[in-house]
Amino acid sequence: MTKEKKSPERMCIACREMKDKKLLLRIVRSPEGEFSLDRTGKKNGRGAYLCDNRDCLNKCLKGRLLNRTFKCDVPREVYEKLSEEFDCD
Repeated sequence: MTKEKKSPERMCIACREMKDKKLLLRIVRSPEGEFSLDRTGKKNGRGAYLCDNRDCLNKCLKGRLLNRTFKCDVPREVYEKLSEEFDCD
């Protein structure tokens, strides 16, 4: 009798649904205050998770949800870069 290993779940900041960590995009604020998209899930820093779909991205952009999540004013350029990187996929 082997135990099945549970994969970690995280909550999307837009739709508030719990999903498998591997299905979500991670946005990271590094200790230096820089923001980036973390596809590996291993970058150092505070992370926020977002579903890999256009609806959740639009909700995040419209509501500027990263500001609330990171408890700081996230520059508009970060949202624009997130949108551009999302379109590249």
